[in-house]
Amino acid sequence: MEKKEIFTQIHNIESQAGNLHEQLGELKLVVKQLLEENKRLSMENQQLRRVLRRESMPQEQHEPAEAVNQAVAKSSKVPVIHPEAMANAASAIVGEGHDNLARLYHEGFHICNVYYGHLRTEGDCLFCLSFLNK
Repeated sequence: MEKKEIFTQIHNIESQAGNLHEQLGELKLVVKQLLEENKRLSMENQQLRRVLRRESMPQEQHEPAEAVNQAVAKSSKVPVIHPEAMANAASAIVGEGHDNLARLYHEGFHICNVYYGHLRTEGDCLFCLSFLNK
């Protein structure tokens, strides 16, 4: 073999390796997108199952609560809300949102403003952790 043929073969091998690397990168992106979609669909499926269970409960369980609500509505036209109750309700809503974000993070999703909603593939995210610790 001559020197020129050797360099030609090396160049061909390098270009094949580059093409292979590019194809692997594209496949990696496709797999990542499929994993994110699978996780999203699994969560949506769980949510729909919960809704289905709630709606498929017998009507008898719903009727007493509705009767109580109607009786309360008839007896008092203007509800009286105490400031303490409002503060407790507001803190419960904030706590619930924080809990939901923490749950999403522990399920493997970013909750930071940089990568919100993307699947965490490389371990913990410092942005997300700092957000949770606020």
